Amino acid sequence: MKPFLPRKYEHIAFGLMLSGMMSFLVSGFATLISLGLSPEFPLSWVKAWLPSWMLAFPVVLVVAPFVRRLLSSIVIRD
Repeated sequence: MKPFLPRKYEHIAFGLMLSGMMSFLVSGFATLISLGLSPEFPLSWVKAWLPSWMLAFPVVLVVAPFVRRLLSSIVIRD
């Protein structure tokens, strides 16, 4: 696949993908603990995941610069 996204948008695409994957897994795990593997599980998971992703995406974009600064102060650069 040929790249198509300009580099200046990489941090946004990264945040979108990271928040989507993390919220998908965490909401799935929480839904599984709550309901077990029941017939309602798939729909309940999606209902939990989508609003979670809508919250997680902007949070990742806001928090990521802080985390980068924090890490730059504790990581030894070679």
